[in-house]
Amino acid sequence: MLRCDKCRGRAIIHQKYSGLHLCQSHFEEDVHRKIRESLRKTRIFSRGARLALALSGGKDSSTLLYVLKTLFSERKDIEIVAVLIDEGIAGYRPQTLQRARGLAERLEVPYVEKSFREAFDATTDQVASYDQKQAPCSFCGVMRKTLLNRTARELGADALATGHNLDDEAQTVLLNCLRGDVDRLFRLRPKRAQPGMVPRIKPLQRVPEKETALYAITHQLYPFDSGSCPHISDAMRLEVKSMLNDLEARHPGTKYSLLKGLERILALQPESSFQARPCQRCGEPSGNGICQSCLLLDRLSEGKAFKCRCYSKPSQ
Repeated sequence: MLRCDKCRGRAIIHQKYSGLHLCQSHFEEDVHRKIRESLRKTRIFSRGARLALALSGGKDSSTLLYVLKTLFSERKDIEIVAVLIDEGIAGYRPQTLQRARGLAERLEVPYVEKSFREAFDATTDQVASYDQKQAPCSFCGVMRKTLLNRTARELGADALATGHNLDDEAQTVLLNCLRGDVDRLFRLRPKRAQPGMVPRIKPLQRVPEKETALYAITHQLYPFDSGSCPHISDAMRLEVKSMLNDLEARHPGTKYSLLKGLERILALQPESSFQARPCQRCGEPSGNGICQSCLLLDRLSEGKAFKCRCYSKPSQ
């Protein structure tokens, strides 16, 4: 039996990048430390705040909700509201939404639910069935980001927390480098306040995916044999994920190195003068007058499979 390097108790994980064997107690302590370090950089919780948390029912967002609820349990000035999004994925999303509701109720965290169908008159399944050229993941990602921001703003949230982990961040960095997309790489910089945009934070960005999964399983937040979304289709991201996992196995710490490299690159970039302005169609923040959601819905509606209906403009 492997022993914890800190207390000689039974180890449940070996962190190759740190060389440590950790028992459950010290593993949890390590996860909490990494999350606290990420939160300190945001400077959002130094005083009272309302946090909207994107809760999908998966391992990452479930772990994030549980840890933040634990860390802020004594802070009466911190309020957490979970946001559940139904993208319209039959055979997958109903089960994960049920888990999300159950976890929020178990932790006594209030939650709100929104759906693509109500907001956009379109679902991810519809896109997948009629337009083979338009990857459903692209549609889903853009629309989910828009709906999360809109909902967080309606809730009066000071920040929107998402469950992006270390693997997600490292994959995005490498993917943008391979595509030569420097502009998109710079978009990973934490954004200053913009009209209509709720600041997004990623408290799990220093926690590896395997560790969020282990945390979720050991706290009964997520079933071990849970399936994945049937529309996963970004072949290049999957290749990058496989390549990174192979590099990490042979060279532990590779993912952390990519994250540190990104932080050094962003530190060299001058502060952006970008100013968001309301979309002419729906009122959501945009960079050029029409937001990405409306542009995407326009392209999809050209196929006449469904009629584009941008949701009503929010009150100013």
